[in-house]
Amino acid sequence: MKAALLSWFFLLAVSGAALVATGATADDAGLLNARDHQDRAALDKMAAEARALADKQPNDAAAQYKLAIAESFAAEVAIELHDKSAARNAAQAGVDAATKAVSLKPDSAEYHRILGTLCGQMVSSNSLAGLKYGKCALDSVDKAIELDPKSSMAYLSHGVGNYYLPQAFGGGVDLAIKDFRKAIELNPKNADAWLWLGIALRRSNQTAEAQKAFSQSLSLNPNRAWTKQQLEKTPGS
Repeated sequence: MKAALLSWFFLLAVSGAALVATGATADDAGLLNARDHQDRAALDKMAAEARALADKQPNDAAAQYKLAIAESFAAEVAIELHDKSAARNAAQAGVDAATKAVSLKPDSAEYHRILGTLCGQMVSSNSLAGLKYGKCALDSVDKAIELDPKSSMAYLSHGVGNYYLPQAFGGGVDLAIKDFRKAIELNPKNADAWLWLGIALRRSNQTAEAQKAFSQSLSLNPNRAWTKQQLEKTPGS
């Protein structure tokens, strides 16, 4: 049970904000746009293209990472749309690619972060995978923070983990809010950090502040369907 809870460290929004934080290429921007609009057909097409490139360049860490990102986006949207089978398949393919990327370039905090994201997505699509993939998520986020303690994305990922991890296991919403605020301090343009701050504030019954956080997230990324959905769910919106 504890391992399953720990594996929630890297759910959903994390991978999209990474592209914003690190500087997206044209291809990455296409992935981000498809994720934002929940365009599964476009995501599947781009994942297939990334897979073909990764297969041709098995020793290229960047090619493996691009495949991992594409599969993570596909898994994320499948989770949002409640298609657990598709989410599990995409996440597993992404885990395989991210594991290769980490083995080829073990000093990359971002590669460890995306591996943790995908491990969390494996559990979100199959809770029975918690024992195996929970440890992967925990170890990967710890390594990402160790390698890059000033990374906004690392703190965002840590906050998502604290949000889902009960206080009895060392997590809780208060710690999550602290992590999200730190992520925003490091990168005020991290739209997903604002999104998750809103989610955490709403959970702690700070609805007015949650609405402000969601609105700030939408001002930074007005196309994000999931943010709009979260704002609509917030009382008083």
